[in-house]
Amino acid sequence: MDPVTPWFIFCVGAIVGSFLNVCIYRMPRDLSIVFPRSFCPQCKAKIPWYENIPLVSYLLLQGKCFRCRRPIPIRYFLVELASALIAWSLWRQYGLSAEFFTGVIFFALILVATMTDFETGLIPDQITIPGMLLGLALSVTGHGHFPQTLWHQKLFESFLGLLAGGGILFLVGWLGKLAFRKDSMGGGDVKLLAMIGAFIGLTKIGLVFLLAPFPALPFAIWQRFVKKEETIPFGPFLALAGAVMFMEGDAVINFLSKLYGV
Repeated sequence: MDPVTPWFIFCVGAIVGSFLNVCIYRMPRDLSIVFPRSFCPQCKAKIPWYENIPLVSYLLLQGKCFRCRRPIPIRYFLVELASALIAWSLWRQYGLSAEFFTGVIFFALILVATMTDFETGLIPDQITIPGMLLGLALSVTGHGHFPQTLWHQKLFESFLGLLAGGGILFLVGWLGKLAFRKDSMGGGDVKLLAMIGAFIGLTKIGLVFLLAPFPALPFAIWQRFVKKEETIPFGPFLALAGAVMFMEGDAVINFLSKLYGV
């Protein structure tokens, strides 16, 4: 193994994370992700390239803007680090393959969706709608998540996953509104699960829906009794369950099959 490769993958992942931070800040605010160049979220001063080196600049500047000296949210560093580690993990598992590149795109999308939902309560359509199309397009590349032989069979499985993902949450939201007279599921969550379904297909999307409430429950209890808030962002937990099924979906299905003798 070339010792340079893992570091190269890690660094490229961090650079991708830097761009994802731009998306996380700007998309919910309807700002361009291209222009202007990066700026301090506090004083809006433009940040030169040498103060915008992923991971390194945050540490050297001690998490503060060089000009106004106000703190820059730790989220910027964490997203860059998470993106770098995800890219490295995908490379370790898949090598430079269709699975790797599909995984990088998928995790970039759900990472932005997760952070925007936590910070603003919104999941931008600029992420989920193009994400659905990307999931459909990438299904035919042979990236390993669709066992079907022919390309149109893979595409159909991806399309069914999209429909099932969106349909499940739409139905849950509709029934919740009938029962409680208020929205119980956001439209962003519906589109997010549809996007995840396009990437992992019909077989696995049902398990994403079933797994997501388990990590969400303790967070909901904490929100209710500590922060006194009635609602929680559900998108991050859909994203977490989607990530598990993307990486280890076949192992999860095999485990459940053995456990229940299916």
